[in-house]
Amino acid sequence: YSPDGSHIISGSNDNTVRVWDATTGESLLTLDGHTNWVISVAYSPDGSRIVSGSGDSTVQVWDATTGESLLTFTGYIDAVYSVAYSPDGSHIVSGSRDNTVRVWDANTGESLMTLTEHTDAVTSVAYSPDGSRIVSGSLDNTVRVWDANTGESLMTLTGHTDSVQSIAYSPDGSHIVSGSRDNTVQVWDANTGES
Repeated sequence: YSPDGSHIISGSNDNTVRVWDATTGESLLTLDGHTNWVISVAYSPDGSRIVSGSGDSTVQVWDATTGESLLTFTGYIDAVYSVAYSPDGSHIVSGSRDNTVRVWDANTGESLMTLTEHTDAVTSVAYSPDGSRIVSGSLDNTVRVWDANTGESLMTLTGHTDSVQSIAYSPDGSHIVSGSRDNTVQVWDANTGES
């Protein structure tokens, strides 16, 4: 959903991002520019931009009103599985099949950090509500918590017995939730890492 709830975005196997009217279901825009399936999409906090990650190993930023492609981030060697904006909209975090998490300047596309401690594909990424931390989930069965400013690995959360497919912070930032192919959902203390 867009921040105001009026639109929905989707990524597709047809290599496009689509913007939909949340009330009527009408397709409003088709964003065409990726050369492989679009795996992940997200709105900027102010709703003015859309970010997409694709099997073509790129991250793209789009104007949410016109559908114009504004930036293309390159540097990955494999599919981009997850993208998210920082709460202030100044950065984008992405996770890839190449086992890395990258932090980008959302306005210039400059790669600011590459986080490399996962040993398998990174399937899900998110910022903490205050923007100070990044959380990532991976096919290596772990959840990692990173300092969003320095890239330092702060915690590795272990307990899943299969790949972590989805992660998120609670609205107050006190907990992290992870969903895994081991058929469990775990809730973690975001400060101590206890499950």
